[in-house]
Amino acid sequence: MRVILASTNEQLGVLRLDEAIRRARSLGLDLVEIAPNAQPPVCRIVDFGKFRYDLSKQEKDKKHAVSKVKEVKFRVNIDEHDYLTKIRHAEDFLDKGNKVKIQLQFRGREMAHKELGMDVVQRVRTDLSGMAHVDMDPKLVGRAIGMTLSPLPANKRHRKFSKHGEILEPEPVDHDHGDDEDAGDE
Repeated sequence: MRVILASTNEQLGVLRLDEAIRRARSLGLDLVEIAPNAQPPVCRIVDFGKFRYDLSKQEKDKKHAVSKVKEVKFRVNIDEHDYLTKIRHAEDFLDKGNKVKIQLQFRGREMAHKELGMDVVQRVRTDLSGMAHVDMDPKLVGRAIGMTLSPLPANKRHRKFSKHGEILEPEPVDHDHGDDEDAGDE
């Protein structure tokens, strides 16, 4: 088996099992098999208690990489530029693996037109469909509409808006009001 001294990462070469155990005991350490399927198997001379502690520490670090929930707030009468900025921020959050909570708040008489708020939230939903799937459908709670999105797997994500503001996917152009401009010249 191939033997490595962990403290210096020095390779001691290919040794027989009894010789490797003798070397480890002479240093007051343990012989730990690292790669049993390698040809020849790889062992490391290391303090086993410290080795186990390091492994558990690595496992804890992996568990701390849990996704956070980021919140993006919208208003019913949001300007197009502000809307695009908030969508880009939401895309960035989703790209980093975070969940995104979409919140649309109503003020005063805006509550009379809840359908306008739902339209904005549905637009957000379609604009972010390439980056996320909906965990919680849009729901009116008090004076706000809430919706939660989770990121798609990294290989299935597709950004619709770039970081510089241009739309990556062409949107359909409405050609109905081309005659209105000519009417004002007469």
